[in-house]
Amino acid sequence: MLSAGVAATSALERMIRRDRLIMALGLVAVLALSWSYLVTASVGMRSMLGDAEMHTAMGMPEMQSWTRELAALFVMWAVMMVGMMLPSAAPLILLILAVYRRRDDHHTRLNSILFVGGYLLAWTIFSLAAASGQIALHRAALLSADMAARSGVLTAAILIITGVYQWLPMKNACLVHCRSPLSFLSHHWREGPAGAVRMGFLHGLFCVGCCWALMTLLFVAGVMNLLWVAAIAGFVLVEKLSRQGLVLGRLAGILLIAWGAYLFVHSI
Repeated sequence: MLSAGVAATSALERMIRRDRLIMALGLVAVLALSWSYLVTASVGMRSMLGDAEMHTAMGMPEMQSWTRELAALFVMWAVMMVGMMLPSAAPLILLILAVYRRRDDHHTRLNSILFVGGYLLAWTIFSLAAASGQIALHRAALLSADMAARSGVLTAAILIITGVYQWLPMKNACLVHCRSPLSFLSHHWREGPAGAVRMGFLHGLFCVGCCWALMTLLFVAGVMNLLWVAAIAGFVLVEKLSRQGLVLGRLAGILLIAWGAYLFVHSI
């Protein structure tokens, strides 16, 4: 009996390792596709906004409709959020996959994929808001052709708001949920496919609450500045997974406030 139990446990562990490997490879493939798209889109998006800026300066109507511009920017933001946020969500995704397998769930892989889908749905909604905000800033002539803030005051405001948010209780509460996957599952577990989507969406909302302000920093150096995109994604990863993430986040908040104050003083 004991040997049979050990054999069953070993078989389960092998299945979990196999599932985790398949999921990890899938996540890597999605990330590779996301970053490939971003590299390609960065050139085309700058060209599109540069042409629109030129038409405006010449007194000509913009050649692209608002809906087409929104659609293009929405896709860009949505793919960018996939590339930036999936790495920090990977530990929870792999954990929930193992939990489903240990519970002998007959839809382990499907429910895990649905969890990822729910997570990305939250960031997709954020992407729609970000794309709409970018269009508003662009049409108000507050963004340059490389999609960075033209105004020193606007840049300072973004930096200061983001820095202050790093210290707010709401930021800390959302970060705690993102940093404690076991605690999240124990408090928010739901059964079935619908439950997987719900859990993923809820976790996504916590991540949006944690990181939305950091995403506005993309308007400081340019939305499609891929070095800036990678730097913010790396910071999010460290903030969520490092033991010193909370301290590092607050130190970054202080630096952002100081940077913003410096720019504000030199802009007035």
